[in-house]
Amino acid sequence: MHTIDSINQLRSHLWQAKLDHKVIAFVPTMGNLHEGHLQLIDRALEEADLVVASIFVNPLQFGPGEDFNGYPRTFMADQEKLMSRGCHVLFAPTVDEMYPTTHISLTLVSVPHLEGLLCGASRPGHFTGVATVVSKLFGIVQPDVAIFGLKDYQQFLVIQQMTDDLCLPVNVIGAPIARAETGLALSSRNGYLSEEELGRACQLYVCLVACRVALEAGETDLLKLEERAQCQLEAAGFTRDYFKICRQNDLKAASTEDRKLVIVAAAYLGKARLIDNLRLTLP
Repeated sequence: MHTIDSINQLRSHLWQAKLDHKVIAFVPTMGNLHEGHLQLIDRALEEADLVVASIFVNPLQFGPGEDFNGYPRTFMADQEKLMSRGCHVLFAPTVDEMYPTTHISLTLVSVPHLEGLLCGASRPGHFTGVATVVSKLFGIVQPDVAIFGLKDYQQFLVIQQMTDDLCLPVNVIGAPIARAETGLALSSRNGYLSEEELGRACQLYVCLVACRVALEAGETDLLKLEERAQCQLEAAGFTRDYFKICRQNDLKAASTEDRKLVIVAAAYLGKARLIDNLRLTLP
């Protein structure tokens, strides 16, 4: 695996692959990799001849009260994990390489109709940071395919919409959520949980499944289902953020007429803010 930290060097390295008409897949990350990230590499290898991963802790994604400097950085271990999974190229730029004039990009990319909802309401500016850095990375790597995990479902929709609206020639693929045996979605945030909290964290998934079962059984009082789940999470020691039943395509509140749904949830457990979702299609 080649590890490259310069935009120009990366472009030079990928140039021959493009001339040879090789399909390039891209997996962007912020490092601190776990099995869920590595499954994205597996999927990328199925889709392409050459796989590029990136590790970049993007300052634009961190809002007030969020510790950019304290974000876990495990670069050497991440390199070993990517190599063991067959990744071909790791792009690991510095902040100065990505934002040479200032640590805040002078050009920002936003997807307004998805920005102020759910995680966007809890983390103002976060999705502008995501859309901006992903558009930059797409411009640098110029992949044919990009793989994103569906655990961050709102992020996936933002990137998909941004790619479509800007006519970027990238096929954005959502990969299934990687879960522990308990059902807990794998996440870098899980590292903030104590052993006791880790044992309770699966209740977020339990509540999502219970809500899905109720919807599939014909329950139509969506607000009641949402509040019941919130109360169950609080009883399990969580602090509520949101638990919503939404339309899959735009994350607007679902009605009883909608068939393609996604149940999205975020809640705090100790120091960790956990997110998860389940999609379903009603008959």
